[in-house]
Amino acid sequence: MRIAHCSDLHLLSLEGAKVLDFANKRWIGGLNLLTNRGRHHQSEIFEAMTDDINRVGVDHILVTGDVTNLALDEEFRFARELFGRLTLGPEQVTVIPGNHDTYVQAGATYFAKHFGEYFQSDSGSPLPEGESWPCVRTRGPVAIFGLSTSLKTPWFTAYGVIGDEQLERLRTALLDERFAQSLRLVAIHHSPAEPRARSKVRGLRDRSKLYKVLEETGAELILHGHEHLDLSASLPGRGEPVPVRGIQSGTYDSGSGSLHKRARYRIYDVRASASPEGRAQVVSEELRVWDPESRSFVEDNSFEQGEVASVGA
Repeated sequence: MRIAHCSDLHLLSLEGAKVLDFANKRWIGGLNLLTNRGRHHQSEIFEAMTDDINRVGVDHILVTGDVTNLALDEEFRFARELFGRLTLGPEQVTVIPGNHDTYVQAGATYFAKHFGEYFQSDSGSPLPEGESWPCVRTRGPVAIFGLSTSLKTPWFTAYGVIGDEQLERLRTALLDERFAQSLRLVAIHHSPAEPRARSKVRGLRDRSKLYKVLEETGAELILHGHEHLDLSASLPGRGEPVPVRGIQSGTYDSGSGSLHKRARYRIYDVRASASPEGRAQVVSEELRVWDPESRSFVEDNSFEQGEVASVGA
């Protein structure tokens, strides 16, 4: 099974936006758009990514948050329209929210309105009835546990919180015997790995509680976004360390030729275990990077990861 991971798309549309829409935290994001982000995050690059994903062929797509810039209703509609380019429908595309998707209180409502099908748990999942997070979706040999760490935060902050109730549901789901042979993939927007997770401004506030859950349950892979960097780390698990991987924004082009932040996505090839007692595992990876000259994504595994760390709880 081939799973594509991308993140931090920041798909922008200001159509229908009113001045009063910026009479809140959005004015900070709007200023950032004018001075920086608006020039570098390009929806055209996401369109090229969707074409590339359709062409190379994957079985599932995971998007770890920040599909929008300002959590405007129109932005979510615009983003949902672009997602329609993917030949895989909502059943085979999992999307979780990022901090930009909950820039304001209404963002969570807009996210559910336009992307509800993309984080709907399977029927018969171990979640209590009526609970959305974590979403639990089994696809082939992979069990996906999508967390929501995003909430409206004070101005000039972008930290995340999982919450005790969601953590308890995650613990129960990870221990469920139905996933005894699956590769358990935890999807989260904010990086759970220190030192970045330690930031009071943009870190994960209850990371230590997540560490305790992972030490009890284990997991085979954690994928995140938020940092706009290609990152690799590990966390203590139940017996084996849990690999933690971040990915660059899927729409970024600095225009300066810099490779450090250029848009990319990664494909993981997961195979079921040949042993009835074994778990599925990642057997290979493929990194695909935006090439501004050809205006397309190309395979390139020569890029060095922006940060590598072994992280203790």
